[in-house]
Amino acid sequence: MTESDDEPGYEQAREELAQVVARLEAGGLSLEDSLALWERGEALARVCERHLAGARERVETVLHEAGADEEGTARG
Repeated sequence: MTESDDEPGYEQAREELAQVVARLEAGGLSLEDSLALWERGEALARVCERHLAGARERVETVLHEAGADEEGTARG
């Protein structure tokens, strides 16, 4: 999966998500503003999950390939 131009990278999304959470926890926002922030936080959480899932998949692929190489070497 490639990162789109309008989708933030993992670190940027995580940082903005932390800011959203801090603003929500601080309170004092209107219901409308709170809902908008909540929705933004949900979107950022999905972005982070996509990045983590992609990283997890890459690690699993490398580990699988390394295991196959070791198995081939052990047999040969």
